[in-house]
Amino acid sequence: MAEKQTIAGTTLGKLEGVPEEDVVVFRGIQYGKSTAGKKRFMPPEPVEPWSGVKPAVEFGPICPQGGDLGGAALGDANVVSPVPPLPMSEDCLYLNVWTPNAGDGGKRPVLFWLHGRGFFEGTGAEAWYNGAKLSAEGDVVVVTINHRLNVYGYLYLAELGGEKYASSGLNGMLDCVLALQWVRDNIEAFGGDPGNVTIFGESGGGVKVSTLLALPQAEGLFHKAIIQSGPGVMGVLPSTAMMMTEQLLGHLNISKENIEKLQDVPAQQLSQAVIKIVSGNPGATLLISPVMDGKLYPRHPFMPDAAPSAVNVPVIVGSNKDESALFMAIDPRRRKLTEEELQERLGRLLGERKDDILAVYRKQRPDATPWDLYIGISSEGMRLRSIQLAEAKVKAGGAPVYMYSFDWESNFMRGLLKSCHALEIPFVFNNPDVAPFTGDSPDRYELAAAMSRAWINFARTGNPSVEGMPPWPAYDMESRATMIFHVPCRVENDPRKEERLIWKGMPAARIM
Repeated sequence: MAEKQTIAGTTLGKLEGVPEEDVVVFRGIQYGKSTAGKKRFMPPEPVEPWSGVKPAVEFGPICPQGGDLGGAALGDANVVSPVPPLPMSEDCLYLNVWTPNAGDGGKRPVLFWLHGRGFFEGTGAEAWYNGAKLSAEGDVVVVTINHRLNVYGYLYLAELGGEKYASSGLNGMLDCVLALQWVRDNIEAFGGDPGNVTIFGESGGGVKVSTLLALPQAEGLFHKAIIQSGPGVMGVLPSTAMMMTEQLLGHLNISKENIEKLQDVPAQQLSQAVIKIVSGNPGATLLISPVMDGKLYPRHPFMPDAAPSAVNVPVIVGSNKDESALFMAIDPRRRKLTEEELQERLGRLLGERKDDILAVYRKQRPDATPWDLYIGISSEGMRLRSIQLAEAKVKAGGAPVYMYSFDWESNFMRGLLKSCHALEIPFVFNNPDVAPFTGDSPDRYELAAAMSRAWINFARTGNPSVEGMPPWPAYDMESRATMIFHVPCRVENDPRKEERLIWKGMPAARIM
C-alpha cells in the first residue's frame, strides 16, 4: 500500500499533518486572524498566506470560556468525554481535518462538525469528536472547528454602537461561515469535495446548523445538514439579547455611550464577569445566542416556515428519547421522586395542562415510576421542536427531511442516563468507547456501525438508507416515518403519537 501523503498544499501555503490510525490528521489549522483587541466584536478576517511548510500537529486555542472546559475540574470527563487541556485565547479561529489521504485527488464527501455545549462553551477538539474512524471507515473527510463563543461571539452591541458593531450578535456564526469558505477553497488539497459538504452538529451545534440554513452568507457553502438534538426553530430577538448586554455593561461599570471600552477589558476579566452573571441565572446563557437582527440574520430558520435557503437542502433531524436524564442526573431526588413531588414539579411546569398531559404518559407507560415519568415529560421539548422543524421543511417542498429518535439506553450507572442528551454522539462518530456514559453493553458496537454508516451515506448521496438497516423513508405529514436507533434499528410511523398530540395548543415557551 502506498504511503499516505501528509503534506497539503492549500491556497495560503503548505501544511504538514501526521498519520494516525488509518488516516492523516491536520490539527490547529488557522482559518481566521486573531479576534483580540480592536478586532473583538468585529467580523472575522481570513489569514494571510505564508511561505514554507507549517506543522499542523497540535489543536489550536479555544475561545475564552467557563464551564467544564474553562475550569480546572473537567467534571464531565468521567461521563461524556476527555477534554484536552487547551489554552484559551481570542486567537481561536482554528479547525482540524481528518482524511484518508491528503492530496491524492480524492473527491470525498466532507462532514463539517459544529460542536455542542450551547453557544457558551466547547471546542472541536473534544475526544468524542475525533474523526479518525468516521473518515477511515466511510472514506470521507471530517472537519471540526473552534469559533467565538459566549460574549466574544454573540454580545449584541448593534443597537448601541451602530454600524461598526452590526455583526456583534452573529460573529460566532460568521466565524463558521469563514471556516466553510476555507473548506470551499482548500478541502480539495485534503482529498475532499468542496461540492459535497454536509454540516452536522448536536445540541448547540444543531442550533448552529439550523442557523446556517437561514444565513444568506452561508448559502451554497454546504449541501446537506444534520441536526442532532438541537432544532433551532428561532433566533434570539434583539430585545432579548439586549438584556445580557445591559447586565454586562452594568457589571463592568461601562456606560452605554462608551461601549468601545469593552474592547479594552482583559479577556479574563470579561469572561469572569459573564460567568458571574450566568451563575446567578443559568438561563442567561440562552440570551447569548445568534441574534436575528433582520439584516445579517434576516429571519428565523423555521418560523413561521422554512427559510428559503433551507428548502433545497436535504436534512436529517432528530432527538433522544430521554434528553433530560443527562441534566437531571445530579438531582438529589433522582430515582426517589415521590408521586407528590412529581405532581408538584409538573404543576410548576405545565400549569392547568398538568393532569391531561400526565394522564396520557401514564397510559402509554404503565410501568413508569414517578422519576421515569418526570424524565419522559421533561424530555419532550426537543422532540416536539424537531417535529416542528421537520413539518416546516415538508410544507416548503424541495429536498427531503429524515426524522430519527435515538431510543437505545446505556447501562452506565445502572441505567441512570437512559437515552440521554448527547448519548448519540459517540455512535455517530463510531467512537463508542471514548465516552464513559455509553456503558459496556456489547451491542453498542453494532449500533455505532449502523448510525455512522447512515450519516456517511447521507453525506455521500443525500439518502441515509444503508444495507443492514431498514429503508429509511423521508418524513411526511401523513406517515411521519421515523428511524428508531436501537438494536436492531427499526422504522415506526408517528412513534408515540398520543404523547405528541397531547401537547397541541401548548405555548412553545412552556414546552421544556
